[in-house]
Amino acid sequence: MGARILLVGCGKMGGAMLGGWLAGDVAAADVTVIEPFAGEEVAKLYGVTVAKSVDEVAGDFLPDIVIFAVKPQNMDDILPLYRDFVRPGTVFLSIAAGRTVASFEKFLGEEAAIVRTMPNTPAAIGRGITVAFANAPVTDAQRMLAQSLLEAVGEFDWVDDEALIDAVTAVSGSGPAYVFLLIEAMTDAGIAAGLAPDLAERLARATVAGSGELARQSDDSAATLRQNVTSPGGTTAAALEVLMADDGLSPLMRRAVAAAADRSRELAG
Repeated sequence: MGARILLVGCGKMGGAMLGGWLAGDVAAADVTVIEPFAGEEVAKLYGVTVAKSVDEVAGDFLPDIVIFAVKPQNMDDILPLYRDFVRPGTVFLSIAAGRTVASFEKFLGEEAAIVRTMPNTPAAIGRGITVAFANAPVTDAQRMLAQSLLEAVGEFDWVDDEALIDAVTAVSGSGPAYVFLLIEAMTDAGIAAGLAPDLAERLARATVAGSGELARQSDDSAATLRQNVTSPGGTTAAALEVLMADDGLSPLMRRAVAAAADRSRELAG
């Protein structure tokens, strides 16, 4: 790709994205990571340059894109350290839940080109999905750079209304945890029904993974796919009577997504 990338933070999400980039068109030589806690591990695992602080990469280093992959609660302390990187040739990309463009402009200045995004952890295997919002200073070329990096780890889309990122966070950003919880719940239910724990978990994992892949490849709606599995008066129908009741899965998921979206808004700086 050739763009100079500065990745700030390499935890689970940052590492997932970095792994996806390096598996694609990004060369390790074009990536510098700032990671104060696990630098040696990151360098060994990914073969990239790692610094403990921004002071170690300041000076003549001019990244094309700075990607913040740190906890939202730490942003106020971190952002002022990157003010010197603000220039027309650098775009700042955030994957921090809840942090608005305005909260970045507060520390970087209104002239800074900022892209706010919400990816998710399946990016580690190239099956993530990311939605992004760009402020006015972001150029078309910078939009393409951000999009190309995010498309390297899965599906991608833009929104013109930044407020929608909170809903995106609640549905897809936090969504993998909901799916993993479903696997846990199905496993527990299988054990309660008499299955051995190992078999119950294997059945739950394979069923969720296979169903997800079927949904991804099919042109049918989720409702149609559900109906295709459900015979009138059969076992699936009996289970769905519970899951689709007035107090079943749908209202529970709406409450969960609303809670996550509310928390995303609370995290705004």
